Amino acid sequence: MLFRMNTAHHRLPFFFLLCSVLLAGSVVAQEQSVRPGINRHFVDPDWQRWVNTFERPGREVYDKRHAIVAASELRPDMAIADIGAGTGLFTRLFAPRVGPGGTVYAVDISRSFIENILRTCREQGLSNVKGIVNTPDDVGLPADSIDLAFITDTYHHFEYPRQTMASIHRALRQDGRVIIIDFRRDPRVSSRWVMGHVRTNKAQTIEEMKAAGFRLVADKPFLRTNYFLEFVKSG
Repeated sequence: MLFRMNTAHHRLPFFFLLCSVLLAGSVVAQEQSVRPGINRHFVDPDWQRWVNTFERPGREVYDKRHAIVAASELRPDMAIADIGAGTGLFTRLFAPRVGPGGTVYAVDISRSFIENILRTCREQGLSNVKGIVNTPDDVGLPADSIDLAFITDTYHHFEYPRQTMASIHRALRQDGRVIIIDFRRDPRVSSRWVMGHVRTNKAQTIEEMKAAGFRLVADKPFLRTNYFLEFVKSG
């Protein structure tokens, strides 16, 4: 009699146990923030203050903005994501290059930045720009939706670089590219602020991108205090 168990009675707990095991195996552990609080200044930013900071002579990526656009090798009808778009400097430069058949996604964690980018684009008659307010670990783009992810002086602001780059990897089409421009973090050319503020140097960024499933295809040395790296999906 001890072995004549009611099988119907015991199936239900086993079913819930099996589901729990399967669900536990499918959950991806949350990446730990590599720089907690680094984006606190962008929670409710003063728009004009950051325009004066990002779009000023003497800032290398501003002074070299047209050379950067040329080096990015844009084509009409491309879909580009300006990740960490900030005040929209490159968003507005890219939009005419890809033309009415293309799309530029301005992506930023700051709603204020996105609202002001869209406002300034409307004022300039740029109708092919879309705004996305993303989360700290996901750029919020659909899969296979972009040809280029453009990341300028923003990679070091990624709190969750592994998960953020995974979301970019998903969003890129098969032949899509990633361009990362960031500070060199080299004591020979970098300020004390850069040395204390920026998390990675060029070599470390390349290694992290390799681990994220990307392959370096170009290192264009026309910048002095920044580097210009271009990647494609590995394999």
